[in-house]
Amino acid sequence: MPSLQWSDALALDLPLMDDTHREFVELLARVEASDDATLLDAWQTLIAHTDDHFGREDEWMKNTRFASSNCHSMQHEVVLKVMREGLTRGQTGDLATVRQMASELGIWFPQHAQSMDAALALHLRRVGYDPLTGIVSAPQALPADMIHGCGDSCSTDDTPRKEPALVSTW
Repeated sequence: MPSLQWSDALALDLPLMDDTHREFVELLARVEASDDATLLDAWQTLIAHTDDHFGREDEWMKNTRFASSNCHSMQHEVVLKVMREGLTRGQTGDLATVRQMASELGIWFPQHAQSMDAALALHLRRVGYDPLTGIVSAPQALPADMIHGCGDSCSTDDTPRKEPALVSTW
């Protein structure tokens, strides 16, 4: 049984984000169901999807005045780096590490989606951002300054950056 299954608790009422998250859950389940012969191919597919997924969200943040230094983007960067390190270890024959990482992603993802992605989805709806076209239909709702920190209403350029909290000991 996969460590993570799609549920309404993961839905954020932003169709493109929800579709991407649903695909992430499906690809993660494929990794977990893979035998040793297909594990690395499935893991590479998940990494490619996650790279695109995170890149798209990072672009949305940039387009709506989230700064590249916010902890949401930083968490994306760290998770991708760890996934790529897992691939390197898997290519040396350490498939157990890849399997452990997949399990940890199943634990990490709901928290990330229900906190950081939920805040981003709310922000995007508030400013009327269309993820397909990049058009902001309520520019008056854009924050006056770049959002730093974790992207909450208290974050400013003076907010100290925090390292992303990962639930893994990868």
